[in-house]
Amino acid sequence: MTVPNDIERFATAISPRPDEVLTEMDRRATETGFPTVGPAVGGWLQQLVGLVGAERVFEFGSGFGYSAYWFARALPADGEIVLTEIDADELEAAREYLDRGGYADRARFELGDAIETIERYEGSFETVLIDNEKDRYVEAFEAVRSKVPAGGVVVADNAMEGPFAFETIRRLVIDGADAEDLDAPDADAAAGIAAYLEHVRSTDDFETTLLPLGEGLAVSRRR
Repeated sequence: MTVPNDIERFATAISPRPDEVLTEMDRRATETGFPTVGPAVGGWLQQLVGLVGAERVFEFGSGFGYSAYWFARALPADGEIVLTEIDADELEAAREYLDRGGYADRARFELGDAIETIERYEGSFETVLIDNEKDRYVEAFEAVRSKVPAGGVVVADNAMEGPFAFETIRRLVIDGADAEDLDAPDADAAAGIAAYLEHVRSTDDFETTLLPLGEGLAVSRRR
């Protein structure tokens, strides 16, 4: 982990407490090696919904519903979260977990490409999570940016680490290295994130900061 384990544990200790369903989901992630944002970041996702006053959330990539569950805990009873996933089994697991937690009534489960899915939705989303293919982060951002109102946020996971090492993304972002010159197997994934970070930082109508927990969240707020 880029963030020291003791800091991650400390952040988890003071975050909102997970319920029994989230505890089971954490156990599933540990046993299967499925990448989730983890409870420290999950608490921040829940907090962001409350801070923004979000009524609608859209996720580009939902897995078995871990981040969506944290988001849903902060939504109003008449709120809406849209989960997208290309794996039918994972999406069905997400449906079951949110149903057990009492949040399925505010969730919509979309099987298929997230970027194609967002095009079918009208209205605004005050909170958005980008966690799909790393080389499509910029495409996802552009697909949803017009639907994010002033004060809304776009959160991108894996801003520091993920299917690549922190050193790789550091060399791309800080040193200005070219992905083709790194000769590293994780360079392409890291290049997708580096391109995304450069893109949102150069976008006048969004302000971006980094939350260094989990594998790093880039939080972009619409001005």
